[in-house]
Amino acid sequence: MAYLFGWLLTFFFLISLLAIISYQLMCFADLEFDYINPYDSAARINMVAMPEFVIQAVFCLVCLTTGPSFMCFLSLPYLYYNFRLYRRRRHLVDVTEIYNQLNWEKKQRLVKLGYLIILLVIFIVWLLWTVGNDDY
Repeated sequence: MAYLFGWLLTFFFLISLLAIISYQLMCFADLEFDYINPYDSAARINMVAMPEFVIQAVFCLVCLTTGPSFMCFLSLPYLYYNFRLYRRRRHLVDVTEIYNQLNWEKKQRLVKLGYLIILLVIFIVWLLWTVGNDDY
């Protein structure tokens, strides 16, 4: 039962990462269609940047400690990319350059979203296979 609890915990971390990336994409779409000003959009996106990085790191740590270590190894490139963005201080959106970098930032978030969706599909398949297996 503890093994299944670990799976559910990592599932909720993965869903929260998907929600954060989707929220950032919605903020960029609102900015693109002039529903929101650049300052508010940058503030909203920057507000969830660090929680995204922390949740990703905790997701890897929980996957590594509770059993699905394969999921940890699959999410390491995403964690490394976030760490590299943070080290280069490019993790926050600049208010003055937001229109110039709009397409790049949207592409970056779409790639992250696609990667997380692939992880989610692998995760669900592996979760169903684990629940169906009587060894745990």
